[in-house]
Amino acid sequence: MEFSNELLSRLKSSKNVGSVCGAGISQESGVPTFRGEEGLWKKYKPEELANFDAFIRNPELVWEWYNYRKKLISEVEPNPGHYALSEMENLFDNFLIITQNVDNLHRKAGSKNLVEIHGNIMSSKCIKCNRRYNDLPFHENVISVPKCECGGIIRPEVVWFGELIPEDLLRRCYEFLKECQFLFVIGTSGYVHPAASFPLIAKENGAYLVEINSEETNISYMMDEILLGTSGKILPEIVGKIKN
Repeated sequence: MEFSNELLSRLKSSKNVGSVCGAGISQESGVPTFRGEEGLWKKYKPEELANFDAFIRNPELVWEWYNYRKKLISEVEPNPGHYALSEMENLFDNFLIITQNVDNLHRKAGSKNLVEIHGNIMSSKCIKCNRRYNDLPFHENVISVPKCECGGIIRPEVVWFGELIPEDLLRRCYEFLKECQFLFVIGTSGYVHPAASFPLIAKENGAYLVEINSEETNISYMMDEILLGTSGKILPEIVGKIKN
């Protein structure tokens, strides 16, 4: 793919570079959809399971669903787009990935400068003392709900329907977006807030916006450039150009 001189010169001269990522980048890796296609899970809508009331009412069922999802995701690998973003951490003074995905693929690809605004499906926490657990074993057929040392019930550390994104994560996003000079917007439809507003915040503070997606989206109108295609192909090419 050919890239404009403006895109490459802006990117090469930027010190603060970031990306806002949505489901599109993970779909390239074959990440399963939010709801299972077969069996028990076809009987439930995601919002019927991914909320706190449902968890308190039937934690065994919710954990069974999350263990099913964790197993599927554990079998998926990052794609070249994830690895290209990880490599960008070494090319800029300040690089940050803001992702809406909970699938852990950015971390598996080696990214460290990362804000997972909706949490991480591989992480859990106690609802009583907030202790975090990053290494809980998962089995599709859960017999008992995991318990914390304090006696509290452990839940997946993801943002459920009706819950707010943690303030410290949002604060980090907003602080970065105000100083961001170049922002990639990758695989996101632009409908889910607050992430849908992130590109606008960056643009209002002078950032150059480049959208990478398979088609134009709800927020394409505010972009400086739109690159149609897969991030797994486009991002490695961009990395190659700026390293030369």
